[in-house]
Amino acid sequence: MVYGIIVFIVIILLFVLLTYNRLVASKNLVKEAFSTMDVYLKKRWDLVPNLVECVKGYTKHEQETLEEIVKLRNSKYENMNNGEKIQKGEEIASQISKIMILSESYPDLKASENFVNLSKELVQVENDIENSRKYYNGTVKNYNIDILKFPNNLIASIFGFKEEKMFEAKDYEKENIKVEL
Repeated sequence: MVYGIIVFIVIILLFVLLTYNRLVASKNLVKEAFSTMDVYLKKRWDLVPNLVECVKGYTKHEQETLEEIVKLRNSKYENMNNGEKIQKGEEIASQISKIMILSESYPDLKASENFVNLSKELVQVENDIENSRKYYNGTVKNYNIDILKFPNNLIASIFGFKEEKMFEAKDYEKENIKVEL
């Protein structure tokens, strides 16, 4: 009887230990996925001033959009928490799309080698951000499933593991782009 109780306790402890370690590994994958995305968000963050300066010379009377981007970018990237980085990144992305639309009105700007190069680099960064968001969402999904499954949820709640939020497309990103020929 005593051996049975000892074996039962050892099995429970092993289960808790293995589950805890799996949850820690899953949580670290989420951190790594965010860190990967963070690299691309920072790259876009650093690219934006160059794009703004390039556009400024051609669009002197379109200052409102450019000033909004500069205002969004005034805070120090390194001092932001993950949520702020995500929010600022989304706000900057919506403003960048306005710059690209503005460029359609300025043939000289569209022909500028500097603008073309910055645009290509921005497209690549946006593709990298999109791919890293997919990876992040996949790791968050797996992590959230791990902490919500029974009996993992008991261990997760005891050790303070919380659900992570996934990236979701904003309303403006879901709208169809109007193309006029």
